[in-house]
Amino acid sequence: MAWSSQQQAESIARAMTGGEPSRAPDVLRRYGCAGCHTISGIPGADGQVGPPLSGLIHRVYIGGVATNTPDHLVRWIVAPQSLSPNSVMPASGISEAEARDVAAYLYSH
Repeated sequence: MAWSSQQQAESIARAMTGGEPSRAPDVLRRYGCAGCHTISGIPGADGQVGPPLSGLIHRVYIGGVATNTPDHLVRWIVAPQSLSPNSVMPASGISEAEARDVAAYLYSH
């Protein structure tokens, strides 16, 4: 069976993050991420406060302060002020497991 490029991207993202991208859309909506960010593949995710989150896997930095690694991305999602004390991104209360799912989604889109 030939995999689509999206299936390949999701497989790579799962291996990188330990998360499951298919669970992320619900998590992204539940924590209000779409209110601030434009997120590819999430209906209504057209926020203009934070940066758009498409192509995140190709970026050098997370939040402009930490190298783009899966662990840094998860940490940024859970506790952004731990990497950048003056960040306006709020600590949403998202769990590490949920953040891994979100990271897998973002790395695969």
